[in-house]
Amino acid sequence: MAEDMTLRATDRVTPMQGSSAVEGRVVWSSAKSLWFSAMALAGIIGVVAFPSWEAASVTFALMLLTLCLGHSVGMHRLLIHRSFETPRWLEYALVYLGTLVGMAGPIGMFRIHEIRDWQQQQRDCHSFAKHDVGFWRDAVWQMHCEMNLDHPPVLHIEGRITGDPFYRWLEATWRWQQLPLAALLFAMGGIGFVLWGVSLRIAVSLAGHWVTVHFAHTTGERPFVQDDIAIDGRNLPFWGVFTFGEAFHNNHHAFPRSARMGHHAGQIDPGWWVIRALSALGLAWNIRLPHGLQNPAFKGAIQ
Repeated sequence: MAEDMTLRATDRVTPMQGSSAVEGRVVWSSAKSLWFSAMALAGIIGVVAFPSWEAASVTFALMLLTLCLGHSVGMHRLLIHRSFETPRWLEYALVYLGTLVGMAGPIGMFRIHEIRDWQQQQRDCHSFAKHDVGFWRDAVWQMHCEMNLDHPPVLHIEGRITGDPFYRWLEATWRWQQLPLAALLFAMGGIGFVLWGVSLRIAVSLAGHWVTVHFAHTTGERPFVQDDIAIDGRNLPFWGVFTFGEAFHNNHHAFPRSARMGHHAGQIDPGWWVIRALSALGLAWNIRLPHGLQNPAFKGAIQ
């Protein structure tokens, strides 16, 4: 299906009188900083003290599941942007995998994503959302701090999310959701598997997400130019396969509700491949694509 999905301010944010995307403070977030630091330290210990190709292989497989199926397909394209629909049980499974990335729960991901997008779509915004303070300062900010706006807008998240018992449970326990996985990994290979498959995986996933977001807002191609907003996305052509399509951020800014981020065969988008596979199995429908992208090469696969 095709519909108007050009760049616009998010429908979930209502600016109040005096709301500002610029005025605010970057402050240290103890929970965020300690979580990432602990995972990174434990992951390094795992690599040094328990080197193992088996643990590395399991960790790689878990990253594919949690980052591609969970974060990109489940959390981002399905839950936040509603770019396609699935059976409820499959939506729950995909979002659960996204929660295992270790970034936030489903409601927390909404807050992070929607407020950041609102800031970026204003005439100007704070450097925390622009990522324009240099690589290392931005690293410290994004991995260890949070942005407190002095005059924030009001965020409205749909009742189907905030009122859902499963999503409320995930939100309240998202860090603890690593424990069942840790128990399974311990049974498979002891503490080394846990340090690799939980700690190292989370640290690499969080750092990799920040690196992608940083460069996807500061350098790269801009086929769809938006000059009336604070910061536009960029496409990183050679990074698409490693980010499961998320690196085509200029495409995504231009068509935020599109299930397809890589717009042509040369823009490798594994997340889109997953959605097409689900569609072929009858597990995905109402798949949204932007105007001008429907063509015989893939139109039939989403009907």
